[in-house]
Amino acid sequence: MAKIHELASVLADQIAAGEVVERPASVVKELVENAVDAHSTQIDITVEEAGLQRISVVDDGDGIADEDTEMAFKRHATSKITDRRDLFRIKSLGFRGEALPSIASVADVTLTTSTGGVGTLIHNVGGIIKEHTAAEARKGTTVTVNDLFGNVPARLKYLKSPATELARITDIVNRLALSYPNIAFSLVHNGRELTRTAGRGDLQQVIAGIYGVQNARKMVAINGQNPDFQVKGYVSLPELTRASRQYISLLLNGRYIHNFQLSKALVAGYGSKLMVGRYPVAVLDITMDPLLVDVNVHPTKQEVRISQEPELTKLIQETVFKRLSQENLIPDVFNEMPQNKREAATTDQLTMALNDVSAKYDMSTTATPTPSSSVSSSEKPVPAPEESAAATPQPAVAAGPQPLQTPEEVPVAPVVIHDRADFNQPAAQAFDAKYRTEQIAAPLGGAVVQQQSEPVATSASLNHPIPTQRFPQLRYLGQVHGTYLLAEADDGLYLIDQHAAQERVNYEFYRQAIGEVSDDEQKLLVPIVLDYPTTDILELTNHLETLATVGIHLESFGPNSLIVHEHPTWFKAGQETDTIKEMIDWVLKDGKISVAAFREKTAIMMSCKRAIKANHHLDDQQARALLKKLATAENPFNCPHGRPVLVHLTDQDLEKLFKRIQDPHHSGDDWGE
Repeated sequence: MAKIHELASVLADQIAAGEVVERPASVVKELVENAVDAHSTQIDITVEEAGLQRISVVDDGDGIADEDTEMAFKRHATSKITDRRDLFRIKSLGFRGEALPSIASVADVTLTTSTGGVGTLIHNVGGIIKEHTAAEARKGTTVTVNDLFGNVPARLKYLKSPATELARITDIVNRLALSYPNIAFSLVHNGRELTRTAGRGDLQQVIAGIYGVQNARKMVAINGQNPDFQVKGYVSLPELTRASRQYISLLLNGRYIHNFQLSKALVAGYGSKLMVGRYPVAVLDITMDPLLVDVNVHPTKQEVRISQEPELTKLIQETVFKRLSQENLIPDVFNEMPQNKREAATTDQLTMALNDVSAKYDMSTTATPTPSSSVSSSEKPVPAPEESAAATPQPAVAAGPQPLQTPEEVPVAPVVIHDRADFNQPAAQAFDAKYRTEQIAAPLGGAVVQQQSEPVATSASLNHPIPTQRFPQLRYLGQVHGTYLLAEADDGLYLIDQHAAQERVNYEFYRQAIGEVSDDEQKLLVPIVLDYPTTDILELTNHLETLATVGIHLESFGPNSLIVHEHPTWFKAGQETDTIKEMIDWVLKDGKISVAAFREKTAIMMSCKRAIKANHHLDDQQARALLKKLATAENPFNCPHGRPVLVHLTDQDLEKLFKRIQDPHHSGDDWGE
């Protein structure tokens, strides 16, 4: 009897399902991708018990003709490709024809579809068609999956908790919504809506719906291209980061993919603006010729091979770097305060459209300058009550705080109003004149506005406008605990981390010094001898030129030793050996480190070693010199490790902290109206 035989079709489908259908999220992914390929404009996903009990995907796409419905449940049956050449010009999300038969082999599947006429219903249980009848259905397709893995219960023990499986489903739907902002998606679990997008084609609005309005405000648009690739999307400012790359969405021709090199290029575009171990929130939409990408390399099609990948990584890095170089990256202290976060969580999303810019500092075009303008509030004259009363048609914002009255100055006689005529009595007019000049409180933490109703300026996007001056002109005030510098500018108070500031200044100096070819080297009276294992010695022989580019010349000194006779003059005295060893360790660890990356690491290391530390007191001249150098830096906002150099408190923030902006008193004009 022959030992080799062909497997039954149902068993073969179940084996294939092991690759395609790993968990409920895999089912959702395959069904939604089919709906996208069917030119749907609305896709509704409903799941129960994290998808194990029921998954339903409803779309309004092209539908399936009655004669094709049974064929759709056969392996490798597809309408996406016809010959070998189509395999290298794939523009659809699916093309293998494995999704429906793989899902049906491990679940109870009901498909209802229509192309616009009489509909069709197919009931498939365990890979066997139980029913094929006509049905009433609107144009589109509805696929319902019940009792997933019911006939292969061994698969259930490899699943995670229901919460984890639901999180996987939500993540898949969110990635697809980001890939296709022109499609309206909705996800409902056990009657609770988890995700909903409008399908208006606005990627920015989808990001706000998924990650939140406050996070979307901290993201900026990017756009770059070369002859082969176009990269567009949104990336977060350095102040908005996460602890993993999970929040980076790479979309290639509408397909969500995993690619470490592209994610690495995105992070590299931030340079030293990100803290160590932190990653941005980003949505990159990459468009390229389908001939340059091979998507047929992974069962789930989330890993692809890209031709000319180095050119694409370079484009991503340069595009992100150029965009962020236009931004003012000084964080606002008041935005980071807990009370402000609680206020934003309860009121902000109720009063703001998704596409409006934060109105925290917005003023109408005719409004009087606020206390955060170039002249401080304490320097502005306070108008007399008579002057304010004369300005009744257009009451202005109070320019400064009113002087406090003693108890003796407060009138004790009450002002009694019985009818409208009583408003003309002297006591009522004096009361009105007294409080007419009082400053109006800012609504919901916003800017101080005029009393009359005026249109609020809005923007068509959530992006921050590019400031006219990236770095303020700082005036030194003093030092706190030998660690932080206090400075003022026309727009408020600044706190500067002196170590981070000098680290940034040193970094840009060393980056230039290391990049320049110079013969300035210090000869050593006693050479430095370094001992390494044979394997490391052999590895270092491949990188001698890389080390030489930064002035480290290694020579053989025995079987397992190297000797150094000189070093660059910019090495810190007393740390020559440790510096050289650290640079050699980089080469041994990274292996394929480039000259540019090696110089970057060296500059960061030297800038940190030569920077002043905390609890180091500076005199006024040294502090002013440091602020002057910082203002000339290419990136004065972050140290080379990504920590902020300075933070900002506006005049309005200070007034809020000291409760100098209070609730308004009601004047007589508001009574009896």
